[in-house]
Amino acid sequence: MLATAMHFKMRNRCFLLPILTLLFGVAFVRPTIAAETEPAVSLKPAELVHIGKFAITNSMLVTWVVAAAIIILAQLATRRIQPIPSGLQNFWEWLVESLHNFLEGIIGRELVRKTFWFFATIFIFILFVNWFGLIPGVGTIGWGHYDPNGVFHIDRPLLRGGNADLNMTTAMAAIFFVLWLVWALQAQGVGGFLQHLFGPKGETSGILKILMALIFFMVGWLEVVSILFRPVSLSFRLFGNIYAGESILEAMSTMNRWLSWLLPIPFYFLELLVGVVQALVFMLLTAVFTLLIAQHGPEQHAHE
Repeated sequence: MLATAMHFKMRNRCFLLPILTLLFGVAFVRPTIAAETEPAVSLKPAELVHIGKFAITNSMLVTWVVAAAIIILAQLATRRIQPIPSGLQNFWEWLVESLHNFLEGIIGRELVRKTFWFFATIFIFILFVNWFGLIPGVGTIGWGHYDPNGVFHIDRPLLRGGNADLNMTTAMAAIFFVLWLVWALQAQGVGGFLQHLFGPKGETSGILKILMALIFFMVGWLEVVSILFRPVSLSFRLFGNIYAGESILEAMSTMNRWLSWLLPIPFYFLELLVGVVQALVFMLLTAVFTLLIAQHGPEQHAHE
């Protein structure tokens, strides 16, 4: 069974994949006085423990917990494979097989065979990290202070959404960039890769061929800049959406102290949907970027 085989492969993979939102300042301009207010949700994760020069932050703790939970659940689901799946095995087979069929329809069978392990891992990891950040207590349990009105404010939460930390999203985007470069060189080789960037397209001759070669050489440098900015756009897109969601939930929960339990509820359902959409968008963008560089390789031409 395809799904069972995929489970064995996924079980041996390591789920260690484990400015868009600016620091909002509200300035009250007076003749000689200006005041700024800090955002309700800090852009910087809180440091919990220091081990030498290495600091463990609350967002790192969340990613470790989620990664460990995914690995344990995958091990439990694939420990005793049954011909007719049920329970946890049925859920994982449905998830993996659905992702495989979805990606195969987009990037093709040959490419998905090589890259599925990464795309499936990144989707599952981002999805569960996003949803874990919505669990009550994440961001609301920790160390803080009381204001003059007797309301307790969290200054250093114990847990923070992993993807609300720009360091985490940047790390995942950087890992993809390295893998993309490896897959591009495997598909096209060094010469083919340079030809893809700077080589002229189309059939021309004479002076027109020289002119087109010059134009495509200049356009190639724009493509290089575009490629280098892909990890930046991937990391800031995911970070910005998740951070904005946490900020909205924080604003709703502090708008009225008597309705703090009620106002955030509709936004929780919205963030559940956003968690799925952002995981899907990250996976699709990385898959399409990979398809664009690999579809013109020698293997693809031979297949055609």
